[in-house]
Amino acid sequence: MNYRCLLPLFCGLALFSLIIGLSLLYIEQQFSYLASILSAFGGIAFLVLLSLIITHGFGQATRTEWVTPFNFKRWKKLALIFCIVSFSMVFIGVSHYLASHSNVRWDVTQDKQHTLSNNTIEYVSTLTNELQLTAFYVGMPPKYLLDLFKEYERVSAGVIKTEIIDPIEQIAYAAKFGNAINADERKVIVQSGDNRKDVDFSLSALSEDKLTNAIASVSRVPRTVYFLTGHGEYSSSNQEYAGLSKFKQLLADNNITSKTLMLGITQSIPENCDVLIIAGPKNALTSNEETLISDYLTKGGDALFLIEHTLVTTPDKPLSKDNLKKNPSLNTILNQWGLDVQSDIVVDLTNHVGDDIGSPATKNYGHHKALTEGLDYTFYVRPRSLRVLPQRRASIKHAVIVSTASTENSWAETNRALDIQFDPNTDTIGPVPFAYVVIEEKSAVLPSQKSSDTRLIVFTDADFLSNVYVNQYSNARMGLNLINWLAEIDYKTFFSAKEIKIERLNLTSKQTRQVIVILILLPFLLVIVGLVVWLRIKINR
Repeated sequence: MNYRCLLPLFCGLALFSLIIGLSLLYIEQQFSYLASILSAFGGIAFLVLLSLIITHGFGQATRTEWVTPFNFKRWKKLALIFCIVSFSMVFIGVSHYLASHSNVRWDVTQDKQHTLSNNTIEYVSTLTNELQLTAFYVGMPPKYLLDLFKEYERVSAGVIKTEIIDPIEQIAYAAKFGNAINADERKVIVQSGDNRKDVDFSLSALSEDKLTNAIASVSRVPRTVYFLTGHGEYSSSNQEYAGLSKFKQLLADNNITSKTLMLGITQSIPENCDVLIIAGPKNALTSNEETLISDYLTKGGDALFLIEHTLVTTPDKPLSKDNLKKNPSLNTILNQWGLDVQSDIVVDLTNHVGDDIGSPATKNYGHHKALTEGLDYTFYVRPRSLRVLPQRRASIKHAVIVSTASTENSWAETNRALDIQFDPNTDTIGPVPFAYVVIEEKSAVLPSQKSSDTRLIVFTDADFLSNVYVNQYSNARMGLNLINWLAEIDYKTFFSAKEIKIERLNLTSKQTRQVIVILILLPFLLVIVGLVVWLRIKINR
């Protein structure tokens, strides 16, 4: 057997021994007899074998190519290699360019945490004023944060600028933001002009909904809603079960300011009132207050009416005159807009919450994209039915928002003595509507003025937005959709946020070096195999 045929194989093994020895020295970071022997033996053997191959192993044709500098075949091969390498580099460059500029994304994570939602994309792509996102993060920032910022930059076409700074290393720059340096604090500062919003994510990963809501807060005009008070309404500051403090916080997260209004004292509705919220008054309004609200609506004001349930009793405890006046229907105002609140209780034997058939759960929504698109179940506590009056202004338009889910097993029960039984003579069979939207379009008096449409939404329940129920099902989303539409905000709010789970692989320094060696060694093995094959070809020529 010709020993020359084995020289390339031995040369490859020697080179492999050299690489293994150097890798062991790098991993251990200390002297090792085995690593030293492998490195020394491999290096010396590789040089000796390579010199033997060049001196005695190459065939005559190969030696002639090496001696003759202007050999055509040699330059042809070099040109071919150059073309292949150039094409590979161009292909890699074009691939990276298309990957970074293409809108097509393939997100294989469970919750699509690297892909912005359609709501965010639609809103961010319309931004025109430059906006800055500055993240404070001590140490190496997580990959999800880098990807999230990169997506916002890409979708906004450069309108949104991002940066991540280490407040410990860049303490002077961080001090410009007026924050005390805290190694445990992680936050994003969103700035647009003079507007600023801070988003803290020290305890949990930064979510898309928080960041997008913060962007909306600094890039659009804030809205103001007023909660009517003075009649036993649900309080926006009450943190107990029957309060609306959680709903107020949801409004604040969406750049909507909440204030209270006592009409009996102010005798007027502020001009900056974008939406008037009347949340379940237990006592009747005065005639003067009803007139003020009616005038406000007539002039183009927008309002959300949350009418509370009809009081019920048992046959042995009849309701007094005072009890009958509780939870007023406000029909004096609503009748002017073609709606009439009935003194009944909506029941659903098939779809209800718990054992209370008077708390219907439903997904039977009207076709109103801004209000009901994408909603899951919502539920309501003893709502009343609503009836559209036949005699109303032709300019007023009505649409049902929510009705009971079942047909034969739901109705509007008029018996207030808890004798739940359908009576075809007095009860209204389902599906029973208990939420309506009303709009009256108005033309501007002068060409330079904008039209001021009246928008009105009536729900015959306020409990679904109370602290105890607002986070159940899609109740919170429904509530914010109502306010957004009334305030004419075209930006969709976020709920059911993607929970970003950061899976970390904690490696020791030695394990890290092992991973690096493996990643480098695997492709280098192909180089060794290629070298052995090339040498064998040269020897056989």
